[in-house]
Amino acid sequence: MKIKRIENPPTIITLYGTTWCYGSRQARALLDQEGIPYHWIDIDRDLEARRVVEIINEGFRSVPTLVFPDGSVLVEPDLETLAAHLKRFKLPPQP
Repeated sequence: MKIKRIENPPTIITLYGTTWCYGSRQARALLDQEGIPYHWIDIDRDLEARRVVEIINEGFRSVPTLVFPDGSVLVEPDLETLAAHLKRFKLPPQP
């Protein structure tokens, strides 16, 4: 899977998805399970976000689309790819 890059990335992981998409639900579950903070945006409810996804994905509404603070973007990743990428963003345990 080729990792895309964007300029002006968000300060925390942003997950664009839909409530009906299995991949979006899996991505959210993995982020929650790993305790990684993220911002969820449902592109069925947020038309501006839908346009962002379409721009990133060259006209397609591909979900999940995850945008990371380092500017990297994963589109429709499998769980193994997402888990590997998330290791860079996991917060250390608090004492």
